[in-house]
Amino acid sequence: MNEAAPQGGEPAAPRRTGARDPQLSSWFESTARQRLAGLLDGGSFSEILGPEQRELSPHLRQFGLPPAFDDGMIVGRGRLAGRTVLVAAQEGRFLGGAVGEVHGAKLVGLLRAVRSMAADARALLILFDTGGVRLQEANAGEVAIAEIMHAMLQARAAGATILGLIGGRAGCFGGGGLIAACCSGLIVSEQGRIGVTGPEVIESNQGVEEFDAADRALVWRTVGGKHRRLIGGADAFAEDHAESFRSAAIALLERPCRFDLEVTVAEHARLRERLARLGDADDAWAIWARLGVADPTRVPDMPAPEFLELVARLQDERRDAR
Repeated sequence: MNEAAPQGGEPAAPRRTGARDPQLSSWFESTARQRLAGLLDGGSFSEILGPEQRELSPHLRQFGLPPAFDDGMIVGRGRLAGRTVLVAAQEGRFLGGAVGEVHGAKLVGLLRAVRSMAADARALLILFDTGGVRLQEANAGEVAIAEIMHAMLQARAAGATILGLIGGRAGCFGGGGLIAACCSGLIVSEQGRIGVTGPEVIESNQGVEEFDAADRALVWRTVGGKHRRLIGGADAFAEDHAESFRSAAIALLERPCRFDLEVTVAEHARLRERLARLGDADDAWAIWARLGVADPTRVPDMPAPEFLELVARLQDERRDAR
């Protein structure tokens, strides 16, 4: 991912009217299927392995848990501004979007399918909303995460662009955070949270003095979308509706996408530089101040347009300093 990634994108498609307009509904509050309806060109989505095919988890009934007919993972194809794309959307309302055997296999299959598309049209969008591995499926879930990451890197090596969109209720944690880190680019909203370990797990292992999971302001400024965008952990920032995610995705798909040794070495150098510059800061306030934010306390309440202006200014200053 790139600190100098574009900030907005092409103007969004004309807004559709109506109180239930999927493009204008809150991304955070929407279901996975509602997000797909708002993101893609109207009527273009075609599902692969839909609920009627009953691809159920073979594990959940052993724990007395009802399965979902799509196992919390919706995969298919559609069009985005006329371009054919493959899409996967996690349903955070089903077991927190947790990844199990069937859930993971559907995404692996899609990642393999994107490699068979025309070389100039290999694009896949993943709408993340997950707390990580499904604990009830234990090793099967862990294996699914590894298979997804392997398939994702193979797809990127074949020239595919894989974008992650993060702004749902469950966030993107655990194995989901690892998968997101393998994407070509990430789009986050203020509500989007990304981390390998969730706040409650950090607290239980390190103590409340180290990280108070009940302090929601601390949680959001540590793993939230604004923080991830400021430190370069995401490539674009979207407002909390599908129209904004759509505009950002269109823009990122236009960006040249390389995945080779030179790109990997440059990314490692960027991460080393970030660690050296920010690694000893004990709170996001201190990190934002070091990045050049004049009043870090204003960032959480900053409206999206003003926040985007801030990010653009910081990027310009960083380029000038080089």
